[in-house]
Formats: sequence, C-alpha cells, structure tokens
Amino acid sequence: MRQELLSLPKGLAEEVSRNLVMVARLIDEDPEQAYAYARIALRLASRVAAVREAAGFAAYATQKYSEALAEFRAAKRMTGSVELWPVMADCERGLGRPERALAMAGEPEVQKLDKAGQVEMRLVAAGARRDMGELDAAIVTLQSPELASSSVQPWTARLRYAYADALLAAGREDEAREWFGKTLEADKDGATDASDRLAEIDGVEFVDAASLEDDSDLEDAPDEDEDDEDDEDDAEVAAAERASDQAEYYDEDDDEYEPLDEPDVDVTDEIVVIEDDEDEDRDVRDDRDKA
Repeated sequence: MRQELLSLPKGLAEEVSRNLVMVARLIDEDPEQAYAYARIALRLASRVAAVREAAGFAAYATQKYSEALAEFRAAKRMTGSVELWPVMADCERGLGRPERALAMAGEPEVQKLDKAGQVEMRLVAAGARRDMGELDAAIVTLQSPELASSSVQPWTARLRYAYADALLAAGREDEAREWFGKTLEADKDGATDASDRLAEIDGVEFVDAASLEDDSDLEDAPDEDEDDEDDEDDAEVAAAERASDQAEYYDEDDDEYEPLDEPDVDVTDEIVVIEDDEDEDRDVRDDRDKA
C-alpha cells in the first residue's frame, strides 16, 4: 500500500493514508464510520488500487454488496491479482445470486489462490449451496483435507464451524455437537460462538451476571412495611417528647419562660394535713412529766 501511495503528492498521500488507517481501525467496531472514511479516501485517490480495495471492504462491511463488488473488480483490474475472488463471489451471494457465486467457484482463478483463499472459496460455495436449499451438497462441499486435518491453521475454526452449522441445519445434531467441540479447540481467539452453540444443543442456559446483581439489590433493599413501622415509631416518640415539653416547668428568670395556665381546681381543697406519729408521742410524754 505504501508503495502505491508514493505515486501521489506528499501532502495528498498523507491525507489518504490517514483515512485508510481509520478505515482499518473502525471497520469491525463501527462499519458505517469506516465507510465514511473510505469514501473520503476514494474521492482523493480513486486511481490507487489499495484505496479501491479498502473502499470495497468498507462497503462490504455495511452490506452494500453492489458497490463493494464494483470496487473489488476495479482493484482486480488495476493489480491483476485474484486475491479478492472469494469475497467477490460472496458479494454475488449478498446480491441474491448464489448461482453466480457457484460459477465463480469453478473458474480457473480459484486455482491461483493460496491455501487460505481456496478454503475461503470453499466456504463461499458451501454458503451458496445453503442459499439454494441444498444442505447435503453444502456439507459435501465443506468436506476436504483441510477439514480433516488435525493441524490448526488461521482458517480451521471457521471451516469447522461452517461444517458443524451445516450438519445442525440438516438435523444431524450429534455430529454437529462433535464439530462444534472441535471448532472450540481451534478457536483460541474466540472468533466464533461455538461455545454458545454447544450450550444451546446441550440445553444449558447462561444467566446474566448483571441480572443477578439487580436481584441482590432488590433483596438488600429495605422492606416498605418496615419503613412504615419505623415511621410510626418515630411519630410516637415525637408525640411523647411534645407531651414531656408541655409538662416541664421553666425558671421565671429565663427569658423564654412562659407561665403555664392556672389550673381550674382550688388547690386548698386538695391539702390534707397528716400528723406525724413522733409528734403525738412527744405530747403524751410531756403530759405525763407534768403530772
């Protein structure tokens, strides 16, 4: 790519390069934004094969298959390379033309592909067979030395996964489970969801940890009935304190002293004189001494 950009003026080459970097950075996580950067690079340097290829992949990632196919064809004409042949065939599938994809799988260009390209072409052809409802043919298409090999290559996980998925679609669940397991062994980077598919076959359900945390929060939350009882207790305490305040006498010297209302009852009626027993005994002794 750098060599191709050298054909451009320095300032323009730097601008195009920055946009292509953004395409590569965003194409997986934000395809639409990557597509926008690709369109800028295409507008600046449409005669650079690397730009046409990047624009093709950005369009492919956003399912703009017609546009992607046009860009791939342009890049192929510029470079003469057949490297893009499998993805071009997959664009035909995306456009609803699986028969064209199958025709491309039989073209001489496939023989010029490296091993990775040939495996990719086999995957596309099997997908085209499935598009046409030919499940058994799709399974046979995927059966190859690469599938049977015990060595793990960059394409191994995807090839095994496609085979397992086709078996499951054909109702061959036991075989599908076996191959999903083999996919998991080869998928060190987690590129496929083979573990989820295995769990689905086995009837295992995963519980979201976030939902468990939400449930624990609900358990820890105070009971509304307890809150109501606490409120009632607080009200009773407050009422008792108010009653205590009303019964309290204040010092008259206090600035905040407010005399209590005089009682309506005559206090003299409430006085009862009780003689002390010791005083009575003393009076008796005095009378005896005088006698």
